[in-house]
Amino acid sequence: MINGIYGVYLRELLVLKSRCWKVILSSAISPLLFLLAFGYGIGKSSQVNGFSYISFLIPGLITMSSMNQAYGISTEINISRFYFKVFDEFLLAPIPKWQIVLGEILYGITKGLIPVCIVLIYGLIIGVNLNLNIYFILAVILHLTTFSLLGFIVALVVKNHGDQFSFNTFIITPMVFLSGTFYPVEKMPIFIKYLAYIFPLTYSTSLIRSSLLVGTISLQYFSIIIIITLLLFFCAYYIVNKIETI
Repeated sequence: MINGIYGVYLRELLVLKSRCWKVILSSAISPLLFLLAFGYGIGKSSQVNGFSYISFLIPGLITMSSMNQAYGISTEINISRFYFKVFDEFLLAPIPKWQIVLGEILYGITKGLIPVCIVLIYGLIIGVNLNLNIYFILAVILHLTTFSLLGFIVALVVKNHGDQFSFNTFIITPMVFLSGTFYPVEKMPIFIKYLAYIFPLTYSTSLIRSSLLVGTISLQYFSIIIIITLLLFFCAYYIVNKIETI
């Protein structure tokens, strides 16, 4: 019943295995640079919402770096579509299309967990007190599922690499900086504040931060991110079926 999911996931894992060290290094260097630039640049003595800025920043780095890896499957799907035609083979295989979606989501979650572990290690090394609990696990899985789905959808909608670059420039990059990863959304100008709540990253960042620092999460934000995830899943399922009929 789930052979399609396993097949897609295994194929992507084998590709990941062949360039595992590149993914680990890219997952380690970027958050480390942000930690040095923002964390130590602003100073450990700075306070944000009752926490040291380093403590505030670590969850933001987890969401940013894991989002980049989970959403990054869009580039890989694009390459497999336009050059190697591997994705076409998925579409032609006698498996339900939802299994292709779930296989790619599992791959995105797996990739996203690499920077999560790395940034948690950074936090332990510099002495940040983090609560690892079930809320954190749920928030991270939802967060990675959301952005894996977004990457999947973007990969199937764009017509070329230029379109994908434009989406990254005008949507993904602003989302990273406006969704509370580095500064509280409440401190931003009112227009930016309303804009931030359009982005799913705002909700997942808040969930991950509150689970790690406070040990609880907002049920309202948790419900919102579940709704966003379900909408993205149905959107991905619709698009992958539409591609088959073209």
